[in-house]
Amino acid sequence: MGKSRAALVAVIALAALAFDAAFATRHGFFDLKVYFGAINWWAHGHGELYDYLKPNSTYGFTYPPFAAFAMLPMAIVPWPVAITIASVLTIAATVLVVWWLVRPLVPRDALYAAGITLALLIAYEPMRETFLFGQVNMLLVALVAGDLLFPTRQRRWWAGIGIGLATAIKLTPGLFIIYLLVTRRFRAAGTAMATAAGVTLVACAIAPDAAREFFTNALWDTDRVGSLAFVSNQSLQGLVARLDPAHPSKVLWLVLVLAAVAVWIWKIRQADLVTGLALTGVVSCLLSPVTWIHHLVWLVPAFVLLVRAGGWRFRLAAVSYVILCSKLVWVFDNRFFSFWGYLGSNAYVFITVVFLFAVPSRSADDAVAQLGVAGAAAGGRPDLADPVRP
Repeated sequence: MGKSRAALVAVIALAALAFDAAFATRHGFFDLKVYFGAINWWAHGHGELYDYLKPNSTYGFTYPPFAAFAMLPMAIVPWPVAITIASVLTIAATVLVVWWLVRPLVPRDALYAAGITLALLIAYEPMRETFLFGQVNMLLVALVAGDLLFPTRQRRWWAGIGIGLATAIKLTPGLFIIYLLVTRRFRAAGTAMATAAGVTLVACAIAPDAAREFFTNALWDTDRVGSLAFVSNQSLQGLVARLDPAHPSKVLWLVLVLAAVAVWIWKIRQADLVTGLALTGVVSCLLSPVTWIHHLVWLVPAFVLLVRAGGWRFRLAAVSYVILCSKLVWVFDNRFFSFWGYLGSNAYVFITVVFLFAVPSRSADDAVAQLGVAGAAAGGRPDLADPVRP
């Protein structure tokens, strides 16, 4: 990357940082404080994991027991160190995901394209929210993306492990197991299921009381994460709940979910791995009962594919990026009972729905070739290694 290009990346990054400094909401690593408090409460014998509530709030630990074991190092480090580790891991995961996406799509200018992408992500609201809340989102995206996209010319016996671990940490990535099954990557799907089940069972055996509380109570208690109609919930469930916060229609939500699943299955059956990652990330945001704005980092692969496709898709990505940097939905917080209020409060949901249809069913042929995981090269079974199933 030449000096002029490096300068442009630096200018965009500085502009994005200035934008965040002026407009970003400081959350004080709120979610990380919940994790840190819950893990220390539990690990040091003060009480059960899911009984913990962050002081002066109603928020407690909401992830499966295995996630608590993955976060146990927080029980032996001070708070500033926990912030540093979480921030570095988020940055590293973001860099890896962008590189895995951009390198096969733009092989001749990969470093420049990755630099531009990373600079733009600084201002992307879901990314800055992930960072400022201290969330785990990008670590999960990296586990899944690394599982699907990491290039190797060796037999991929480990395919599925990353998806399985991500599912054991937070249930939403389990949709990628369905993706593997639909696209007939059966061995990878089996590995993912075995990994998720295995580490979950180990966690349950070590902490049976925590496991019992999670699977019989905490998992089903949506009040632990807040109101479904809260404007930050940009899922189909949130869209339906904002029609009638007191009595959201389960029938309408189910109809919308089934429609989204049907479109997703129709598109991924002919998709390569890059597109499969993008489409499954998009639909996971729609299907999850609660999709906070920071969860929309799962749209990053879709953005990359739309930009790479050019034409109207590039323009769609550009407009959507501006909207998703703008904090638009917050203008309509508790003001979604009018027509324009309802449209504005659900802006990110509508963008996600449009992405489900707009992402091309195939990424570029050169991207597929660059992945380096074709069955013949990998020496493995086509259902595990082929980036495209005809």
